[in-house]
Amino acid sequence: MTDPKNPYQAMFAQYQEMAKAFNPALESFTPKGFEALWPTMPKDVMEMFFGNTINQGGLDAKTRLLLTLGALTMLGAQADAQIRLTVRHLVEAGATKQEIVETIGQMSMFAGIPATTRAMELVQEVLAEQEGSDT
Repeated sequence: MTDPKNPYQAMFAQYQEMAKAFNPALESFTPKGFEALWPTMPKDVMEMFFGNTINQGGLDAKTRLLLTLGALTMLGAQADAQIRLTVRHLVEAGATKQEIVETIGQMSMFAGIPATTRAMELVQEVLAEQEGSDT
């Protein structure tokens, strides 16, 4: 049941109905489920979409993704799935653990300790998963 005073809740309900119309199995779809559907893009693909392939001399994919991670941290690190996906893509794009951690640390003055702590927890989850995998 949606609250008529909350436009975001109503919008989310609309999206759920639309997803069910496309595929009834999406009724119980969660952001965590989205992560399983969207594998990490290869570095070359990221460069094509997000890097300087189209914009010669522009920012590379790694830099753009570091900026994205900073922005997600600034927004309160509430988008768990997006942060985890961004970190996975950063690793694929060649970012080091130090670069990832420094990006979040840089946001601490602006985003606050709770947001940076949450972002760091999510980064640690992803890096621990990757250390434990065979890839």
